Amino acid sequence: MYEHLTRTQLGCLAIVLAGIVLVWGAPACLGESSAVAKRVVFIAGRPSHGFGSHEHNAGCLLLAKKLKEALPAIETVVYTNGWPEKKDALSGASTIVIFADGGGGNIIAQHLAELEAAIKEGAGLVVLHYALDVASPEAREKLKSWIGGYYETFWSVNPTWLAEFKELPDHPVTRGVKPFSINDEWYYHMRFVDDMKGVTPILTAIPPDRTRMGPDGPHSGNPAVRARKGMPEHVAWAYERPDGGRGFGFTGGHFHWNWAHDQYRMVVLNAIAWTAHLDIPPEGLKTKTPTIDELLENLDEPMPNNFDRQALQRQIEQWNQP
Repeated sequence: MYEHLTRTQLGCLAIVLAGIVLVWGAPACLGESSAVAKRVVFIAGRPSHGFGSHEHNAGCLLLAKKLKEALPAIETVVYTNGWPEKKDALSGASTIVIFADGGGGNIIAQHLAELEAAIKEGAGLVVLHYALDVASPEAREKLKSWIGGYYETFWSVNPTWLAEFKELPDHPVTRGVKPFSINDEWYYHMRFVDDMKGVTPILTAIPPDRTRMGPDGPHSGNPAVRARKGMPEHVAWAYERPDGGRGFGFTGGHFHWNWAHDQYRMVVLNAIAWTAHLDIPPEGLKTKTPTIDELLENLDEPMPNNFDRQALQRQIEQWNQP
């Protein structure tokens, strides 16, 4: 079709076509390449609580599945039952998600060197629920520098309560998320970086006064908590490190079934993607509500005889009604 063109004209046409490919084709290719390069590593702690609680293995596997549903091009790797034996498990991680028990057996405190090496390479870090409770002073300072805050015994508390998130900040992690309420073991009164520098509270609610009235103890209460009656508390937050890395803390996660709440799940999926420096669409990372069968996959304990499947289904439908 170009037989009538001179060699000079053909050369010009080639340059124009090449320019069109660069202008129109490059972003798509780069975007795909960038997504393929993102590697999300999940580290799930060992079993610890009863059926349906602290389901680290099942929770990480479900979150990884849903993240892939929303972002098929990324790579997800889930290491179950404790810290991975592979020495290069964190190699190339865009972000690391840790869902495990804390306290004296906190796997973050036990593997500071491995985490610090990955974070220095640019990895983000997401810490869920009990893994936020680090006991050693060194681990506390490291975790605070990586995600902006942590659970401190004799300062923070861990009551179970219905949190109502009536307003959400303008942040990539909240894209597509609507105000919601849900019952969980929401830790609060966390120890944050000075002046909250770099921290954006994501989920904030006012705890019932009863949750502040426990006696003094490592988890039950303290005078500082009791003095804050009626005041809002942050239970999830995003952190931008001075080096450009990103962290996210989420104090919920006690009840496995809560992952079937579409807003609750979207906050965490958005946060994982955000800490990996992935763009979050305006509608957020929408995924299908897990079925009961999906929720029952990979649980640590056998299903008890009194498990009420119908009641759970009704609860999930109530959570996600339009």
